[in-house]
Amino acid sequence: MNTHHRVDILVPLLLSAIIFVCTTVIHALPLRATVNFIRRERSRGRFGASFWIDIGIVVRTIFYATIAHLAEVALWAVLFVFCGEFQEFGNAYYHSAVNYTTLGYGDIIMSPRWALLGPLEAANGMLLFGVTAAMVLAIIQKLIEARVTNLKDWGEKSPFQ
Repeated sequence: MNTHHRVDILVPLLLSAIIFVCTTVIHALPLRATVNFIRRERSRGRFGASFWIDIGIVVRTIFYATIAHLAEVALWAVLFVFCGEFQEFGNAYYHSAVNYTTLGYGDIIMSPRWALLGPLEAANGMLLFGVTAAMVLAIIQKLIEARVTNLKDWGEKSPFQ
């Protein structure tokens, strides 16, 4: 087996595994912040109390997740600069965002030595967007349940008043 091809696979896989762990930790932060925020809102009796408060809860949750995604894209961009693929962070960040979101413009192509980082970053982004979607869906589901419970408790007609 050609050693050059082996390095092209093993080193990007190893570096990607490290980044996967780091991005997972980064993504756990907004999840924790969201759980703490939901606990506070519930203890204050605001969770499921009104449509506009619920919208605020969902918006704040999405905001937390967006900040995490932007940080994760930046981490991948730092790796691209570290590997020598980009001299400027801005170009690396743009390329990283295209990979992470699976947009795949293909206007910037990395060298064969680091090309595997692109699809690995895309896989990382898909997984973490899935975590975000699950988090938002779980909160919306709990908000709907809270509104339905409030309907029973208060005799309201619509959970969207």
